[in-house]
Amino acid sequence: MTASSITEADEADRAMGGGADRSAAATLKGALTNRIGSAVAIVIAVLWTVPTFGLFLSSLRPESDIKGSGWWTFFSDPALTLDNYRQVLGGSSSTNLSQYFTNSLVIAVPSTLLPLSLAVMAAYAFSVLEWRGRNLVFVGVFTLQIVPLQMALIPLLRFFNDTDAGSVLLFLPLWLAHSIFALPLAIFLLHNFMSEVPRDLIEAARIDGAGHVTVFLRIMLPLMLPAIASFAIFQFLWVWNDLLVGLTFSGGNRIIQPLTAALAAMTGDRGQDWHLLTAGAFVSIVIPLVVFFSLQRYFVRGLLAGSVKG
Repeated sequence: MTASSITEADEADRAMGGGADRSAAATLKGALTNRIGSAVAIVIAVLWTVPTFGLFLSSLRPESDIKGSGWWTFFSDPALTLDNYRQVLGGSSSTNLSQYFTNSLVIAVPSTLLPLSLAVMAAYAFSVLEWRGRNLVFVGVFTLQIVPLQMALIPLLRFFNDTDAGSVLLFLPLWLAHSIFALPLAIFLLHNFMSEVPRDLIEAARIDGAGHVTVFLRIMLPLMLPAIASFAIFQFLWVWNDLLVGLTFSGGNRIIQPLTAALAAMTGDRGQDWHLLTAGAFVSIVIPLVVFFSLQRYFVRGLLAGSVKG
């Protein structure tokens, strides 16, 4: 068999494989965009939206109406008030969420930027740099994802107490804890994304005299912006909605407790203040909504990155 015939056979196989891939993609796209798929999407959207809408409507109803009837009775006897929001934003110290809102911001922003900064550099080291034992170390980092979060709480808490880390900065234990728990997943995701970058780009930059710092800052970071934004959204939302780590590493100190801890305490022994919880819940989702919609275009690009190869 000649070299030309082998090449023609390989090209035919690739053409058949590409055609099969395109056919499967077209079939999947058709299944998702037909009327049945659209109907299923609408049903899921309604089921997801109705409870949220009911919660929002309850937050605007008077306390007596909330405790006496369901939110759907609003349409037969409409009554709106902002008293619940006034109480959770400017009421007594036990129900005022403004300080806890600030605490959650102070906790979430560094707890997102710190692991993201470390993970980007670690992903570059795992995917671009050549060094002995790289694959073995990466497997070790990957397996850390299966370690339950609860197993590390007490050892970390003892470490922070023994080193008086909280005396340096009140929020330092919370920042470190969230960063440690986020690093394995962050490194894994960013490494996979960075591995999709063509090696020709890196080799061309190296031939032109670019060092690793230049390659990292001028080539990798701009290309990885969608993946970075996607993980930043996930990490920010996880930290913002976290209760376990916030309660554990705040040590019961109200000065540094997050908003979720205040909402949990607001429930009361018998859940008698849940009219305030409805307003507090919507106060707590303002920042996550702003973060998601401001980074939405990067988020979608990050999810779709690598899904189609041409």
